[in-house]
Amino acid sequence: MSNKRLIIALDFKNIDEMSHFISSLDPQKCIVKVGLQLFISEGPKVLDFLSQRGFEIFLDLKLHDIPNTVRKSVEEISQYNVKLTTIHLQGGRDMIQAANQVKGDTKILGVSLLTSLDDGDTRELYNNDFEKQFNNLINLATETKVDGIVCSSQELELITDPSLIKVVPGIRNQESSDDQKRVMTSSEAYSNGADYIVVGRPITQAKFIEEAVKDYS
Repeated sequence: MSNKRLIIALDFKNIDEMSHFISSLDPQKCIVKVGLQLFISEGPKVLDFLSQRGFEIFLDLKLHDIPNTVRKSVEEISQYNVKLTTIHLQGGRDMIQAANQVKGDTKILGVSLLTSLDDGDTRELYNNDFEKQFNNLINLATETKVDGIVCSSQELELITDPSLIKVVPGIRNQESSDDQKRVMTSSEAYSNGADYIVVGRPITQAKFIEEAVKDYS
C-alpha cells in the first residue's frame, strides 16, 4: 500500500481547470481522484494526462450495473494507470465477482453507503436502519474479497477485517454547510483506522493550496 494517505478529489469541469490546480500539487505527497464530472468531460485522456505528470490515480466512477457490463468496464479501466477504482457493493455478489475477475493491478473498492446518506435515508430506501444496512454490505465485501471499502469515518469501527483498504471521504477540518452528512476531521479519521482520506473542496477551493494539503496530510 502506498505511503501517501491523502487523496485529492479533482472536481473540475475540464483539463484546463484541473491543470492549473495540479501545478500546485506534489505527486509524491498525494493521490488524485478523477470522478464522474471530469471523466465525462474529458474521457480517458485525463488519465494519461495525470499519469504523464507522475500522479497515482483513483478513478471514482462507482460502477453499478449488470455483471457483464461492469466486467467489461473494469477490464477497460485496468488498461490505464489506475491505482484504485470503485464499484457499488449494492450491485450484488455476481457483479462484484465479475469486477474482481478482470481488475489486473487495479484495486477494487466497494462503495458502502454514500456520505450524503443518513439513517432516515436508509430507512426510506432499504427499510433498514443504517448500521444494519452497512453491516450487510461489509459482510458481502468480505465474502467476495474486494480489496477495500469506501465508507465514512464514523463507520470505521464497524470494519473488523484487517485486509480491507479503508478509504474515507467526507473529511472536513472546519465546519461547512454542504451535501456531506457524515463527516469527521482528518486526524480523527486517521486515528480511527483510515488508510486513505478523500478531500475535495477544502483543498481545491483553498486560498493557499500547499497549506491546505499539509493540513490534511
